[in-house]
Amino acid sequence: MATVAFHTLGCKVNTYETEAMWQLFKDQGYTRTDFKSASDVYVINTCTVTNTGDSKSRKAIRQAIRRNPEAIIVVTGCYAQIAPKEIMDIEGVDIVVGTQGREQLMDYVTKYQAERQPINAVTNIMKQKSFETLGVETFTENHRAFLKIQEGCNNFCTYCIIPWARGLMRSRDPKEVIEQSQKLVAAGFKEIVLTGIHTAGYGEELEGYDFADLLNDLDTQVPGLERIRISSIEASQVDGKVIEILKRSNKVVDHLHIPLQGGSDDVLKRMRRNYDTAEFKAKIAELREIFPTLAITTDVIVGFPGETDEEFQETFDLIREVGFSELHVFPYSKRNGTPAAKMPDQVPDLVKTARVAKLIALSEQLAKNYASQFEGETVQIIVEEMDKKNPGYVQGHSGNYLKVRFAGDESLIGQMVDVHLEQAGYPICEGILLD
Repeated sequence: MATVAFHTLGCKVNTYETEAMWQLFKDQGYTRTDFKSASDVYVINTCTVTNTGDSKSRKAIRQAIRRNPEAIIVVTGCYAQIAPKEIMDIEGVDIVVGTQGREQLMDYVTKYQAERQPINAVTNIMKQKSFETLGVETFTENHRAFLKIQEGCNNFCTYCIIPWARGLMRSRDPKEVIEQSQKLVAAGFKEIVLTGIHTAGYGEELEGYDFADLLNDLDTQVPGLERIRISSIEASQVDGKVIEILKRSNKVVDHLHIPLQGGSDDVLKRMRRNYDTAEFKAKIAELREIFPTLAITTDVIVGFPGETDEEFQETFDLIREVGFSELHVFPYSKRNGTPAAKMPDQVPDLVKTARVAKLIALSEQLAKNYASQFEGETVQIIVEEMDKKNPGYVQGHSGNYLKVRFAGDESLIGQMVDVHLEQAGYPICEGILLD
């Protein structure tokens, strides 16, 4: 029986797409093997968000070629879309597919098997008008299901190459989203994470149907679905319609990931982020007024070109004032081909490292503060895995994204259970399973 192995770099969208490609191979009778073992076909799903993403992708490609020089090597994803020729020039690469047209992957594999001629199937992504429909009915390693609803981005932030790798915004047909959600619930998943390149931009090019409408339909048309999580939403996208659904729905979780990226107006302008700090703070204040215990997490880029000590301090102060429940902190990383890579006053690595450390320390403090509100409360946890460091314990996340550990066995994995939160902490809280 033919075997296939996958290696996924980058984001949750890539995780979803790898599962979708595995579905295509599985339908053709393939068995999935570990990437570190010998396989007949290797699929490397690449990332290009930074120059480091490119080099990690090339390293994974070369590892696969060394493992089995006779294998068919397929390279796909964002780096493949941006630099197909660079990848085709790596000796041993057989098939290159970008971020579109992967539903034809098995045809390319069959063609290569017959002709033994390299295939470059990358097309001009900027001309793509339709959503690439790749269905996923289960996930190999996750107890939360990811559901890709949207592709592409129209924002062109100065640090970001992704519009050139993913194209402009396209939305998945709402009926397909609902049908796939129903299949995922039937497969035993209780939580669906809506994901995309600009997730809550869903529907911007659809007639009379937007992201709030999709949330409403998922809420009302998918029996058995316990939780709907939005992977990311811009502050401007949390509009009145979305807020109404958050108020009404018991399924949309009390956690929003709202990217900030920079807490200085001058930095935001250089990033071309299309909002200022006053607008951002006003939206968070509005949400806190309506949902006092809402978990709000964010992304921050540290050391963007030209970031002064004063601008970093503005960011630090804004984050402390807003009181996020957790930060994802990224040192700015040059990406060739973006306007920011050519900007003057690139910040030295040592300065970036020191600033990152300050924000990570702040994030830990904010996360502990947020979790402490729930000490002594009962929280609902979807059990995700055994705790590898503590035998006899399991762990999972609450709706508001607290990670909780408590005594339990494998039979609980995938279940939603009530847990008494004994001790708040970060990165993990301690709890006791309730009968």
